Amino acid sequence: MKVLNKISFLLTFLLVASMTFVSCTKEGPAGLAGKDGKDGKDGEDGINGLDGTATCMQCHDNSQAVDARVLQWESSFHATGDAFARNTGDCATCHTSQGFRGKLDGTYDATATGAKISNPNPPNCYTCHKIHESYTPGDLALTVTGAIAMNNVAGTHDFGKGSLCASCHQARPLSPFPTVGGGDYTIPSPYWGLHHGTQSNVLMGLGLFNVGEGLVASGPHNTMVTESCVTCHMAEGYGDQSGGHAMWMRNEAGTMNTAGCVACHTNATDLKNSTIALQAEVTALLAELKEKLVAAGAINPTTESPVAGTYSQVVAGCLINFKAVSEDKSLGVHNPGYTKKLLENSIEALN
Repeated sequence: MKVLNKISFLLTFLLVASMTFVSCTKEGPAGLAGKDGKDGKDGEDGINGLDGTATCMQCHDNSQAVDARVLQWESSFHATGDAFARNTGDCATCHTSQGFRGKLDGTYDATATGAKISNPNPPNCYTCHKIHESYTPGDLALTVTGAIAMNNVAGTHDFGKGSLCASCHQARPLSPFPTVGGGDYTIPSPYWGLHHGTQSNVLMGLGLFNVGEGLVASGPHNTMVTESCVTCHMAEGYGDQSGGHAMWMRNEAGTMNTAGCVACHTNATDLKNSTIALQAEVTALLAELKEKLVAAGAINPTTESPVAGTYSQVVAGCLINFKAVSEDKSLGVHNPGYTKKLLENSIEALN
């Protein structure tokens, strides 16, 4: 036992001594640096990358064309109107940019419960053009082309480039639609009717209450103007006040923009005078028709909204015609002969 204790003590002593020796050892000075190694071979030059702005510059060049269009659009009613707040259900498909595009590509179902467009935008570049799909001038292609379906009308109709406009600027569906010779007709509320965008219906003479004889839907503006709305409303204009992407037909001084008209109406004075005369005539016809509808109790004389109640089919149909022409806003210019005859026949039908 004593022998083992001595051996254990000796091992412990040697371990402590070795640790003490190591801890006392210091590193000596560094030696001389070695010779530099040989340089490696240069690698091959890489291929130059593409200019990241090459495609962008096809549209966003220094011509300022895009800036001019944006400036015009900013003064348009598309940009300045507040109707894009109507961002639910079917309203959103025309009042918001996302709803319009969503209807086209099937990503927005207006009939779904709670259908709503979040963070709605008013109609803008992306609404009408295929912006940033290919990053080429092809992005200026229209989102709607060719013949389109119209509400309350059988078949499709091609407005040229104006088919894009007519997709929204048309009457909303109305069922049942008044018919000549039918029984009583019930107007359920002041919101009944074709809504506000009746321009394409008046222009084409389609989807209205055709009563009486002598109505001819076709006219020079729907047979000779191949691009319809675009030809006149987007012609070369005056700054951001008319024409172009502003789309107004008059500037702030009230002067009519005739840049899209002069190809056919070569005499500017005659055009001005005939327009003034036509609009005065249509204004008078609207006033006369309104009097008869007020007498029938079908229209509020102050707001011109329909009055809920039961009426004859003729009264309901003539009210449709009154609202369609008044909401069209052109006072006959879109389809002169048809508009005047439609109002005259409606007045006669209510006598």
